[in-house]
Amino acid sequence: MRTRITELFGIEHPIVQGGMHFVGLAELTSAVANAGGLGLITALTQPTPAALAAEIARCKTMTDKPFGVNLTFLPARTPPDYPGYVRAIIEGGVKIVETAGNNPQQWLPVLKEAGIKVIHKCTSVRHALKAQEIGCDAVSVDGFECGGHPGEDDVPNFILLPRAAEELEIPFVASGGMADARSLVAALALGADGINMGTRFLATREAPVHENVKQAIVAASELDTRLVMRPLRNTERVLVNAGVERLLDKERRLGADITFADIVSEVGGVYPKVMRGGEMDAGAWSCGMVAGLIHDIPSVKDLMARIVADADTLIRGRLAGMLAA
Repeated sequence: MRTRITELFGIEHPIVQGGMHFVGLAELTSAVANAGGLGLITALTQPTPAALAAEIARCKTMTDKPFGVNLTFLPARTPPDYPGYVRAIIEGGVKIVETAGNNPQQWLPVLKEAGIKVIHKCTSVRHALKAQEIGCDAVSVDGFECGGHPGEDDVPNFILLPRAAEELEIPFVASGGMADARSLVAALALGADGINMGTRFLATREAPVHENVKQAIVAASELDTRLVMRPLRNTERVLVNAGVERLLDKERRLGADITFADIVSEVGGVYPKVMRGGEMDAGAWSCGMVAGLIHDIPSVKDLMARIVADADTLIRGRLAGMLAA
């Protein structure tokens, strides 16, 4: 399957692995790359630029296919060493970067000078247009269904994707609710050039996370996510658990007076406890509504092969068969 995304990134299938905290390590990134998709190392999971450089080098021993790095720009009183992380990406020879969070404009010149293609994660058409305007090569358009931060507009992908297709000139991938061949074919029909999967890749054999996490996703339905931090305008979709219920109770009790300090025990330092330690009630961790469509824990290779084969069957068989002779 050839799309503008496969052409842009030099990959075989228009399937991108989301940049997930404490998940986007060399094991998963290389597995996705070897299966023909675009795997992404999550830069800020690495504690220092030197650690990111080592992770990039480790990934290169596991695949000779293209892979990228996710670099999220977060507002912080003491920001990460972003110049160091960018330097590690460039010196590591990575040619694809997914940016997220704040506007990446100040980093584009140095990335472009190094021959790096940039895809920016957006939750609205206006943000996608801004990414196009500042020179991003592609965007990832995240609908309201997505795990993590869906923005504050609450527009689902059945509306957001065709709206993006109406406005954008650069290629884009659909993120949020993507799990299988039906997702891929639907996203292409709505105007996207590929899909980005996060939660689905979490539930694979190569995902370097605790087995409890994978089993929790398989056990979950589409009704088992919650939106937290809405009063702080930092909305995040997470899998419900005891820690999340505590957080939501605080939001109900404190209302508009709530601050980040009130919920730090439910959102701070949660990912290592969950992803590495398997402490499923530790607090809020990102998970999409798409968990309701995830029923197994395959290898990345088998998952990708299944998606591509089933997409072919859907397009050539079911959809083509609906056309009148």
